[in-house]
Amino acid sequence: MVLPPWTSFFLGIIVLAIALFLLSILHRRRHPSGNSKYNLPPGPRPWPVIGNLNLIGPLPHRSVHELSKRYGSLMSLRFGSLPVVVASSVDMARFFLKTHDLAFIDRPRTASGRYTGYNYSDMLWSPYGAYWRQARKFCKAEVFSAARLRSQEHVRAAEVRAMLRDLYAAGPAAAPVRLMDHLFQLTINVISLMVLGEKHAVAVDGDGRSAAGGGLPATPEAFKWMIEEFFLLSGRLDVGDMIPWLRWLDPHGHVRRLKRLREMFDHFLDNVVDEHSERRWREGDAFVAMDAVDLLLELADDPNLEVPIQRDGIKAFTLNLLVGLPDTTSVTVEWAMSELLRNPDALATATEELDRVVGRERLVVTEGDIPSLPYMEAVVKETMRLHPVSPLLTPRLSREDVVVSVGGHGHGHGHDIPAGTLVFVNVWAIARDPAVWGRTAGEFRPERFVGSGVDVKGQDLELLPFGSGRRMCPGVSLGLRMVQVILANLVHGYAWKLPDGVAGEELSMEETFGLSMPRKVRLDAVAEPRLPAHLYLYAGP
Repeated sequence: MVLPPWTSFFLGIIVLAIALFLLSILHRRRHPSGNSKYNLPPGPRPWPVIGNLNLIGPLPHRSVHELSKRYGSLMSLRFGSLPVVVASSVDMARFFLKTHDLAFIDRPRTASGRYTGYNYSDMLWSPYGAYWRQARKFCKAEVFSAARLRSQEHVRAAEVRAMLRDLYAAGPAAAPVRLMDHLFQLTINVISLMVLGEKHAVAVDGDGRSAAGGGLPATPEAFKWMIEEFFLLSGRLDVGDMIPWLRWLDPHGHVRRLKRLREMFDHFLDNVVDEHSERRWREGDAFVAMDAVDLLLELADDPNLEVPIQRDGIKAFTLNLLVGLPDTTSVTVEWAMSELLRNPDALATATEELDRVVGRERLVVTEGDIPSLPYMEAVVKETMRLHPVSPLLTPRLSREDVVVSVGGHGHGHGHDIPAGTLVFVNVWAIARDPAVWGRTAGEFRPERFVGSGVDVKGQDLELLPFGSGRRMCPGVSLGLRMVQVILANLVHGYAWKLPDGVAGEELSMEETFGLSMPRKVRLDAVAEPRLPAHLYLYAGP
């Protein structure tokens, strides 16, 4: 009997896996693991080769949360050959992100960092050191400084106004709109103006490249797909990351997809860098930096840099800036609107506050209005608590052996965290901890934050949508402003309801796991204008 080629191939893989498995057992018997000297945190017994991967489902934050109920808020796992520790409490988050931030500040060398991180030369995946510190300083001092954000407020206001008018022109009030389409268009316009100096929307061919010549950015639809693919793939460990001897196999096509995505982004970014470089050369001494790419090129020319920034570094940083805001902001606002539609009392309270503070004779809620809208701010915090954009935060890697004491302060006898351990902080689980949030931990109740001093900027460890410590998101100020002002304008400008036949309690709240956590099913809702018609048509503020 002759087996089909694919059958022979997979039989060969199985035989090879069994052989390697037996060799690994023999090796362990002859050479006992050095980890035996460590007193690791409690956790399920790992299987040979795969470790505890059999216990991790399609939503890892939920899987490890269930495991932590049995093994505790500090839990030891193995993902293939990778030692892993998961922190699921405020005390453990403080230990890793604050008390011993420097010991756990590195990143693992993943396939995602290799391909879409331009060989670990971006902000997200670059290892701790002089290069990363330069990048962090650049982001804080140049791209996301308070002065620069103030100078660009008119850009954000204009795009918010355009979104409100697009919703008005979308069709009959009874027809549902797909909210994410409008959110993405707004956020990609804002970030492309900040980073590239202009908005791009040209026709593309089948592989997402520009059909208008020059490889300029794709249409919003194609670019949206590229960003979603980036976050989906970047949030998942490849089999080869966890079981190195299977790296060549790429059984799920993860690396293949990363390579394709890298090629698509590279085509776009090469043209961006070339266009900006040509403009600098053409204008000579009269050149004035207008956007983030201009600033990056100036930085790369600085002869005093401790570590030079190469062309790949410029492209990597540009990509980080371009993809971060559209996805995280849009995802958070979509979750917020989903919760408000499921909780009409909360929606009514937010609407009443806006009528009282902003009034019904003004279309746009400005960033200056936000401090006067405490309930709307509470809605944003409660959304970020229940639906953190990065439920496990981006993984960290321990740089040295560290001891976690029973009290969580890192001294005395306790559990060992060996160097080279992958560390996840499960902020999704912390947000559902009754010890922190009481019996209503799983419910959407913005009132818990009204009058509360708990903030989202990394100091209060019970609420960490942007992370904490040196590795926290550098764009927290911009991201928070955008979420607050977009949500406030959606609620102020329109009366929202679910399509006919969909009850609030029936609205699906399933999520998808990646570097971010979007809704599994996009939100469709009906938007009825609630302000005088001339405000949506007027060309002014």
